Amino acid sequence: MTALNILFTLTALIAFGGTAMLVGSASAQSFAEVSTATQPKIAKIYGAGGIRGLEAYQSGVVISADGHILTAFSYVLDTDDVSVTLHDGREFAATMVGADPKLELALLKIDATELAHFDLKNTAKLTPGDRVLAFSNLYGIAAGNEPVSVLHGSVAGVTKLAGRRGAFNTPYQGPIYVLDAITNNAGAAGGALTDRQGRLAGIIGKELRSSETNIWLNFAMPMEAISESVTAMKNGTPLPDALTESKSALAKSPWTDQAMGIRMVPNLLIKTPPFIESVVSDSPGDAAGLKSDDLIMYVGTVMIRSWRDLAGELKKIEDQDDLQITVLRDRELVPVTLEPPTGDK
Repeated sequence: MTALNILFTLTALIAFGGTAMLVGSASAQSFAEVSTATQPKIAKIYGAGGIRGLEAYQSGVVISADGHILTAFSYVLDTDDVSVTLHDGREFAATMVGADPKLELALLKIDATELAHFDLKNTAKLTPGDRVLAFSNLYGIAAGNEPVSVLHGSVAGVTKLAGRRGAFNTPYQGPIYVLDAITNNAGAAGGALTDRQGRLAGIIGKELRSSETNIWLNFAMPMEAISESVTAMKNGTPLPDALTESKSALAKSPWTDQAMGIRMVPNLLIKTPPFIESVVSDSPGDAAGLKSDDLIMYVGTVMIRSWRDLAGELKKIEDQDDLQITVLRDRELVPVTLEPPTGDK
């Protein structure tokens, strides 16, 4: 039986409750059992999107009995109306309790208890050739109590995404599992990669396509590379290796949008999104590569949800210090460092 045959059979098994038997393949039967047991630990996430080809859905994994959902940090979460649908069809409003822009991960919380969940103390470390299952709501096929999609494949390689910078536009530079399963599909980001025993091995990464070859990269971030950050977000403690320290006192001479050399969209709403309308030539923003239509998501590690949030956070940073921000551009998070004008340091 080929890998493709197994994939189709597994999908059919899950759709019918995993009660059928595979003939002639004990290992495939084991995968079917793992798939059935893992389905309740996968969440379907809905939020912003639905325009300009931006899907309004993605995947998540349940990591606690009381409703913590680990997922990819993306524009889908850029709304106050994020919802999570569980395996049994129950729908919950979700709040974001933490995010790590460098890892492109976010942690949501729903008001639920006694949930089936992955044990973060019993995760798997994979090596090339290890067989895996990838769980995600790719293409938003599952909307209620339908099972999410399951892909059967193996680890093609273990490498660092940093080696591909320039070809792939992403702030994450850590280790990845390169997969021979096609996980790089719309809605798959934030899904689970497990070993054949169903232990969580990694989180499926966002869609990445090489600017050099136009080839999509199918990958997952290993749990060992992100576990410290996940624990910090879950416990509400400062993130490890933070982009910058958040400052509580107001700066004597703070950064402003004018000092950055940017013009923001007019502040007309209670929560006007912090979109950059234009960038002034020969300004710090211009030198740092900021562009019109960039959406400012973070100042340091502080999430920015509105024009007012941006103005308030800039007041805490001296204009003689480098300004570290993260923007959303072309569906990717891009870290940017603005330096004070020459001679101001």
